[in-house]
Amino acid sequence: MSALFQPYTLRSLTIPNRAWMAPMCQYSAEVFGPNAGVANDWHFTHYAARATGGTGLILVEATAISPEGRISPADLGIWNDTQVEAFRRITRFLKDQDTVPGIQLAHAGRKASTDRPWKGGAPVGADDHGWQPLGPSPVAFDTGHPVPDELTTAQIRDIVGQFTDAALRALDAGFEIAEIHGAHGYLIGEFLSPHSNHREDEYGGSFENRARFPLEVVEAVRAVWPEELPLFFRISATDWLDDAGWTADDTVRFAALLKEHGVDLLDVSSGGNAARVRIPTGPGYQVPFAARVKAETGLPVAAVGLITEAEQAEKIVANEEADAVLLGRELLRNPSWARSAARELGAEIRVPQQYHRSV
Repeated sequence: MSALFQPYTLRSLTIPNRAWMAPMCQYSAEVFGPNAGVANDWHFTHYAARATGGTGLILVEATAISPEGRISPADLGIWNDTQVEAFRRITRFLKDQDTVPGIQLAHAGRKASTDRPWKGGAPVGADDHGWQPLGPSPVAFDTGHPVPDELTTAQIRDIVGQFTDAALRALDAGFEIAEIHGAHGYLIGEFLSPHSNHREDEYGGSFENRARFPLEVVEAVRAVWPEELPLFFRISATDWLDDAGWTADDTVRFAALLKEHGVDLLDVSSGGNAARVRIPTGPGYQVPFAARVKAETGLPVAAVGLITEAEQAEKIVANEEADAVLLGRELLRNPSWARSAARELGAEIRVPQQYHRSV
């Protein structure tokens, strides 16, 4: 039997298979006005296609907890009731297809207020509906990027509250998994890494201090997220800066703390916090980081990064390197990847009645 297509249970929630969709920003919401940050027809069609394609869990793209937490002005948000109502249409459909709906709660920190990638992704100013980014320290992400305002301790507490409010809204919107975005050089990852966190107060310096804000967010979200539903955390396992930034050793140490604080699964990615670093990409290049966390801490993990082939994904799960795989670009290329992989592996998978003639 295929390991990839075995159900997976976390707390009281059973996910029908281990082929999941990674969060991928679409940069397709309205940028201002009453519908700013609101999911629209593009988002519905995008996620619905992957659900009918058999994906077991869909993690909706990085969704900002506040307007200034968006990566771009066109990002999705979950700071008001209009946004919640729009998400309900998506979560209802995903559940109807036996797909678990999850959402990634995010704050972009110093990497906020940038243009859509297909327009170059450069920082945008007020004339293009941009804003002043915030960060743990007044350190710009890269040349040409603005120096962020350093967060005060009062502002840090406010952001913890915004994550709490966003989790409650996500629950109201019908999501069954919440993932806290601590990867790719956005706000939480910026606090973790000494490359971007130069603070000298209780939120900077030592590993324990740099982990303080991320763990405060986890505690706050776990406190309001139902006991029976899972909480994920996405991390960059390394900054790819050797010992000058966040390292794989740090990730293992932090994963043990996340487990103690009620996180049910670590979504293991890498990079994004340092500009122009050399990342040795290749098929499954981040899987060893996930495997190490799983082996050394016992915390369930999902692997992500250039996982494209059915047999490749099957081996990752069967060899217990990860409990599930998260597919990104491959699901953009093939929304029905899970159905195709199930056929290749001789596994059973739910197919919509309307598509039975294709089986």
